[in-house]
Amino acid sequence: MQLQHWKLERETSDQNEGVAWAILDTANSSTNTLGAEVMTELGLILDECERNPPKGLIFKSAKEAGFIAGANIEEFVASDTPEKALALVKRGWDLYNRLARVSYPTLALVRGHCMGGGTELALACRYRIAVDEPGTKFALPEVMLGIVPGWGGMLRLPQIVGPAAALDMMLSGKNIDAKRAKKMGLADECVPPRIMDNAARMLVLSGSPMRQTRLPFMQKLMNGPLKSFVASGARKQVAKRARQEHYPAPFAIIDQWQNHGGNTLAVPAGEPTSLNALVTHPTTRNLIRVFFLQDRLKGFGKDASSFAPRHVHVVGAGVMGGDIAAWCVLRGMTVTLQDQSVERIAPAVGRAAKFFERKLRDKKLARFALDRLIADPKGDGVRQADVIIEAIFENLEAKQALFADIEARAKPEALLASNTSSLKLSDIAAKFKDPSRLVGIHFFNPVAMMPLVEVVAGAGTAPEAAQKAAAFVRRIDKLPLPVKDAPGFLVNAVLAPYMNEAMRCVDEGIAPETIDAAMVAFGMPMGPIELADTVGLDVAVAAGRQLVGEANPPKKLVELVEGKNLGKKSGKGFYTWVDGKAEKVGAGDTAPEGLAHRLIKPLLDATQRLVRDGIVADAELADAGVIFGTGFAPYTGGPMNYMANK
Repeated sequence: MQLQHWKLERETSDQNEGVAWAILDTANSSTNTLGAEVMTELGLILDECERNPPKGLIFKSAKEAGFIAGANIEEFVASDTPEKALALVKRGWDLYNRLARVSYPTLALVRGHCMGGGTELALACRYRIAVDEPGTKFALPEVMLGIVPGWGGMLRLPQIVGPAAALDMMLSGKNIDAKRAKKMGLADECVPPRIMDNAARMLVLSGSPMRQTRLPFMQKLMNGPLKSFVASGARKQVAKRARQEHYPAPFAIIDQWQNHGGNTLAVPAGEPTSLNALVTHPTTRNLIRVFFLQDRLKGFGKDASSFAPRHVHVVGAGVMGGDIAAWCVLRGMTVTLQDQSVERIAPAVGRAAKFFERKLRDKKLARFALDRLIADPKGDGVRQADVIIEAIFENLEAKQALFADIEARAKPEALLASNTSSLKLSDIAAKFKDPSRLVGIHFFNPVAMMPLVEVVAGAGTAPEAAQKAAAFVRRIDKLPLPVKDAPGFLVNAVLAPYMNEAMRCVDEGIAPETIDAAMVAFGMPMGPIELADTVGLDVAVAAGRQLVGEANPPKKLVELVEGKNLGKKSGKGFYTWVDGKAEKVGAGDTAPEGLAHRLIKPLLDATQRLVRDGIVADAELADAGVIFGTGFAPYTGGPMNYMANK
C-alpha cells in the first residue's frame, strides 16, 4: 500500500501487539489538512484494517503544528456549485460513517489544533484523548465560513457532549481547550505529553464503553423528545446576535440537527437551510473572502520571522498600557511595566491577575503568568527589552522627552514603538538621533478582544523596523495591518465620521436607541452612539476636530462633555451606564427610511479615500482592517467589497 500522506504502523511488542497507528503527515505542508488525496488514503487505511483488523487503531499527527487544521479550504472554494459541494460533503460523510462503524476500537490522540474536519474525524472515533498543552484546541468553525459541519459533527457532537454544549460550540465556532474538552466529555482523557502514547494504547484496548452510551438521561431526552424545545431556545439566542438573511449558517445548523439527524445531505435542495442555499448565498462567498483576508494579515511579519522577542517593556500603566502588558504576558513574554510610581502600576497588575485567572483557568498557571509581569517604576527594563512600547497620554512633548531617554538606554537592536492613536509618528520621531528606529504599534480597546493591530510606518521608519513590528504582533497572536502615518491611520479615520454622523442624527431628534438599533440590524456589533459612549465623549470631541474637521461639533455631544458626562467612564453620556451596561429605553423606534445607509456612507467614503491616498495599500487590506478593527459587518466582505457589490 503506497501512501503519500499517511503512515500505518503496527506494533509487534508482546504487550501492545496488534495496536496500529495511523499517522498523518500531509505532504508539502506545515499543517495537516483533509484534501482529496488525504481522504482517499484514509479510505485505503480502512481497507487494509478491514482485511487485517488491529486490536485498536490510534490516529495521530506527525506535525508539530497540531493534529488536523480541517478540510482543504482551496478545495472547498473550488466547489463553487451545489453539485460540487454536495460531492465534497458526501465524501467526508460516507468515509467518517464508515470509520464510526468499524469493528475494532479507534482513538484520536489530539495534540495541538484540531479544527473542523479534524474534530469530526475525532468524533467518529470511539475514544478521544486531549494532550494537556496550551496549543491543544478543538473547534467546529465552519459557521465562520457560512457553512455547516457536514462530515458528521452535527450528528455526533450532540450525542457525545449533549445538545446544549454541542450547539454552543457549533454556533459560535469557538475553541475548546484540552481541560475543557475533558470536562464537557468531548475528550475521554486529558493527559500530559510525556504519557500520551501509553495513555492512548491503554484506552484503546480498555474496552471502556463509548461516551455516547454514558450520556446522562436528561441529555438523551434533549437529543430526543425534547429536541424541539432545545432547538427553539437555540434559535432565539442566535436571532439576538444575527439575522438569518445575513448569516444563514447558524440557523441551518439548528434545523439540520433538529429535523435531519445532523445530515446536511438529507435536506431538500429547495429549503433555505439546505447545502444548495448556503453554497449560493453571498454571505458564504464573503465570509470565505474574510478568511483569506485574515490569512493575508497573518502573512505580514514573515520577512522578520527570526525576530523572537522575549522581553517587552511597556511605558504607561493606564488601561491601554496595562492591558497591552497583560496580553504580552499571556502570550508567554516577560513584561516590565513602567509608570511614575508603584501605586500607579498596582491597578494594572490587579486587573492582569483577574485576567490571567479568567483566561488560564488554573491558579498555578495564573500565578506563573503574574510572576512575568514586573512593576518597574524606574524603567530599568528598558536596557534589556527586545520591544519597548510607549502608551502614555497623547502629548507630543511628553512622548518626545520619553523617547529621548529610551533611545539612549535601549539595546541597538530593540524595537521602539509608540501606541499613539492621534499624533503623527514623524513628529514624535523628530527628536530621535535615529528616527528610522521608531514605528507605530496601535492597539485597540479592549486589547484582549480586538484582533487587529495597526503597524504604522512614518516617513523615516526603516522597513526592517516595520517588519519586526509586524513579526512581534504575530508573536502575540494579533493581526498586523501595515498603514502609513496619517491622522487616525485607517480604523479611527473611518470610525470618526461615522460616529459624527450618528451624533448629528441625535441633534435632529432621532433617539440614540433608534440609531443604534438600525446599525446593529445592518450587522455592526455595536451601534455608533453606544460606541461613542464607550470610547469616551471627550475623545469623540477631539477625534471629530482632528479627523472630521468639525469646527462645530454636534450640539448634544458638546452639551454632555461640558456637563462632565463623558459616557461609560463617568456613568452617563448619551446613555446612563449601570454595571458597565448602557440603559436603553425600549428597543428604539422604527428607523426612518434610509437611516442605516445615511450613517454608513461617511465610513464608506472615508475608506475609499484612504485607499485612494495610499494610507492602506489596497482595497482588500482596507476591508480586512475595517472588519477586524471595527467589527464592520463581516457578511458584507468589508466596506470596499460592499460598495463594489451594491
